Amino acid sequence: MHALTLHQHLIGRQGSRRDLNTPALIVEVGALERNISAMAAFAARAGLKLRPHAKTHKSVEIARRQIAAGAVGVCCAKLGEAEALSEGGIENILITSPVVGAAGVERLAALAARSGGLVAAVDHPDAVDALAACGAALTLIVDIDPGIHRTGVASPESALSLARRIAEAPTLTFAGVQFYCGSQQHIEAFADRREAIVERTAYLKGIVRDLTEAGLAPGIVTGGGTGTHVVDAELGVFTELQVGSYVFMDRQYGDCDLTGDGRAPFETALMVDARAISANHPFMATVDAGFKAFATEAGSPPILAGAPAGSTYHFMGDEHGAVIPPAGEAPPKLGEVVTFAAPHCDPTVNLYDAYHAVRDDTLIDIWPIEARGRSA
Repeated sequence: MHALTLHQHLIGRQGSRRDLNTPALIVEVGALERNISAMAAFAARAGLKLRPHAKTHKSVEIARRQIAAGAVGVCCAKLGEAEALSEGGIENILITSPVVGAAGVERLAALAARSGGLVAAVDHPDAVDALAACGAALTLIVDIDPGIHRTGVASPESALSLARRIAEAPTLTFAGVQFYCGSQQHIEAFADRREAIVERTAYLKGIVRDLTEAGLAPGIVTGGGTGTHVVDAELGVFTELQVGSYVFMDRQYGDCDLTGDGRAPFETALMVDARAISANHPFMATVDAGFKAFATEAGSPPILAGAPAGSTYHFMGDEHGAVIPPAGEAPPKLGEVVTFAAPHCDPTVNLYDAYHAVRDDTLIDIWPIEARGRSA
C-alpha cells in the first residue's frame, strides 16, 4: 500500500499530519467515533436495527467499528464490495443492488457459502429464477422502486408476485423488502423532506400490508438514509436503517437540516489535505488537488482550514485547484496545507487507497480502503 510506504514512519509522531504527502484522505477519528455512537444511540432509542451502508467508507476497519457499536451488519452496493468486506471478516452483509448474469450468480452463491448472514436484493422474476437454478441456499429481499426508476419492482402487484416466487423456490428464502428513497435524501428543508418521505412511506406501508395479508409478512423492511433517518424512525415502517454518510458527512448533507431544529447531529470526519504548490499571484494559490482528489458532481469542496475565512476553491484540472481568498486577504503561502471537506463523500473515498487516521493533528494509523474500486 503506497500510503503505508510513504507515511508509516509518521504514525504516532506528534503533529505528523502536517508532514503527510498530499493530497491525503484524512479521517478525524474522534469525530468518526462520535458519529458512529450518535447514530447507534439514535437507532437504539427508536427501536430500529442499524445496518449502515458501507458503500460510503468501503472499509473493513470502519465496518468493524460500526458493528462493535451495535450495528447488525452492513450494506454493500455491489457484489465486489461485499466480497472485499467479507474477506476482512465482516458478516451479515446485505447487497442492495441486484446481482444478475451467470458470473454474478456464481460469485453470489460462493460468497453466501462462506459469509454468514448474507442477504441480496432482487427486483425481477428472471433474476429469481436464475438464483433458484444455481442450487445455492440464498436469502433474498424484494427491492421496491420508490419512484426513482433506477432499480426495484414497479408496482405493489409486482412486489407480491416476486415475493411469492422467492418463497416457492426450495433453495430460496424470502426475508423482506428494501425501499431506498435516494432522491429525497438531499432535500435541504426538513419540512419539505418530511412531506416527501411521508408520501413515499405510505406507498411502502401499503405493500407491507399486502404482503402480510398474503402470508408473506416481511421480517426485514430496510432502507432510509442519513437525510431521512429522523422521519424514517418517526413513521415506524422500517425495521432497520441503511444510513451511510453520517459517519463522514459532506457538503451535500451539511447543506441539509437533518433534524428539523437546525442542529447538526453529526460532525465532518472526512477531509482532504492538499498543499499550496504554486503561489506566484497575490490573488490566489494553486493546490495539488484537482479532479482526481474530489468527486466533482456535487460542486466544489468547502475549505475547512488553511486559508482565510470566505476563501473559495475552483477546479483547475486533474491535479490542481485554485484557492482564492476574499479581496484584501492573502492566499496560502507556498507549502502551506489547506484542508477541505468532501463535496460528496462516497465517490471521493473511491479515489483513494487508504485513510490517514488522525487525532489532534497526529497520524495514529493508516487504514486500507479494501473495497475501493470494487464496482463489479
